[in-house]
Amino acid sequence: MDAVLQFFSFINSLGVSVVMPIVVTILGCVLGASFGKSLRAGLTVGIGFIGLSLVINSLLGTTLAPAVQEMIERFGFSLSVVDVGWPAAAAIAMGSVVGTIIIPLGLIVNIVMLLTNTTQTVDVDIWDYWHFAFTGALVAIVTDNLALGVVAAVVNMVVIMVLGDYTAPQVEKSLGMPGVSLPHGFTAAYAPIAMLFNWVFDHIPGIKDIDINIEKLQQKFGIFGEPMIIGTVIGLSIGALAYWNGADPQASVTKILMTAMSLAAVLVLIPKMAALLMEGLIPISDSASEFVQKRFKNRGKVYIGLDSAVGVGHPTTLTIAYILVPLMIVLAVFLPGNRVLPFADLAVVPWMFVLITPVVNNNGFRGILIGIIVLTVGLYIATDLAPLITQAANNVGFDIAGATGSASTMISSICDGANPLTWVITRLNGWLGYAGMGVSIVVAAALALWNRARILKEARAMHEAKE
Repeated sequence: MDAVLQFFSFINSLGVSVVMPIVVTILGCVLGASFGKSLRAGLTVGIGFIGLSLVINSLLGTTLAPAVQEMIERFGFSLSVVDVGWPAAAAIAMGSVVGTIIIPLGLIVNIVMLLTNTTQTVDVDIWDYWHFAFTGALVAIVTDNLALGVVAAVVNMVVIMVLGDYTAPQVEKSLGMPGVSLPHGFTAAYAPIAMLFNWVFDHIPGIKDIDINIEKLQQKFGIFGEPMIIGTVIGLSIGALAYWNGADPQASVTKILMTAMSLAAVLVLIPKMAALLMEGLIPISDSASEFVQKRFKNRGKVYIGLDSAVGVGHPTTLTIAYILVPLMIVLAVFLPGNRVLPFADLAVVPWMFVLITPVVNNNGFRGILIGIIVLTVGLYIATDLAPLITQAANNVGFDIAGATGSASTMISSICDGANPLTWVITRLNGWLGYAGMGVSIVVAAALALWNRARILKEARAMHEAKE
C-alpha cells in the first residue's frame, strides 16, 4: 500500500503539464487510437497547459498581483486574513492524509460511476482531484474523523461529476468544445447558483429582457469590441487605480501602460492556448465516441473531463472577470464581517465564471450580476473557513510565516476557500456529525441516480434516432 501511495504521490508531484500528456496518451491507446495519434494528442495538450500557465503566471502574476497590492497600500486597505492562493491551497490539500489517497480513490470513483451509468465523463484531469481532497481535509478537521473526511471527498467528487455531465451540452454550445465536460471542483460549484439566479432573472420584468452579449458587441463596435481593446481598457483602469499620481510620474505611466498591454495580451493569448488544448483533445474525444458506440449501447454520449482552464478564454468570461476584479477588492473592504483581503487568487477569478457564462447563454449583464453575488458570498465563505484552512496548513507543516510574514496570521483562499460546495459539505458535517454525513451521502446518491436516469433516457433517444 505504501508503494502505491508513493507512486501516486510521485505522479501528483509531476504537475498537470506532465501528467495530462501521459494520461491522454494512455487513454487514446485504450480507446483504439494509434499510439502516434495518441502521443501527438497528449503532447499537444501538455503544451497547451504550459502555454496557459505561462500566460497566467508570467502576465497576470507579474502585472495584476502587483497592481492590486499597490491599490491595497494606496487606499490603506487592511484585513486580517491573507489570501495565499490556489497553489498553497492545493499543496495543503495534497499534503493531508486525504490528499495522499485522493488520486487512486478518485480513479476508482470515476470507474464505478462509469460502470453504473451514473456519469458520462471520463475525468482525465486527475491533477485537479486536489479540490476534493481539500474538502475532505477540512471535514476531517471539523469532525476530528479521518474516515468522514475521505467520504466527504468522495461525496464532493460525485456531485461535481454530475454537474459536469449536466452542463456539458451548454459547454459544447457556448464554448465550442464538443465531447468535453468540466468536472472541476471549483468552477462547477458555481453552476447551480448561476442556474438559480438565471431562473430568477427570467421571471423579473425588465431584467429578463436585458441581454448584453460581449461577442455581439465585438461585432457591432468593430475593432473597439475586440478582446485586445477590451483588455487594454480594463488594464488601463486597473493600472490607473494602482499607479496614478505616483512619486515618479514617468514610472507611473510606464506601469499603467504595461498593465494595459498585459491584460490585452491575456485576453488574446488565453483563447489561443485553449484552442491548442482542444486541438489535442478532439481526436481523443472522437475515439471515445467510437469506442462507446461499438461496445456500449446504453451509455449515450461520453465526455472527456478537463480542467476548466480550457474555457477561461471565452471573451464573455474574461471580460466579466476582469471587470469584477477591482470590485472584489471594494467588496472585501466594505462588506461587514468580511476579514479576507483577496490577493494571490485574483488571477483565478475567471475560473469562477467558466460555467456561469454558458448557463446565462453568454449574457454579460446577467454574468456580472451573478458575479457580484458569488463574489460576495465567496468572501464570507472564505472568512468562515479561514480557521479550518489555517489549521489544515499547520497540520501539513505549511510555512504560514513565509507566505504571510507572520506565523500567527490566519490564511484562506478564493480557490477553494470561497467554494460554496466545500462550505456546505464542511459545515453540514461540522454541525451534524454523522447525521450530516448521512445527509451528504443521500444527496450525492440521489443526484447520481437522477443522472443515471437522464443518461439512459438520452441513450434511448440516440438509439431510436439511429433506427
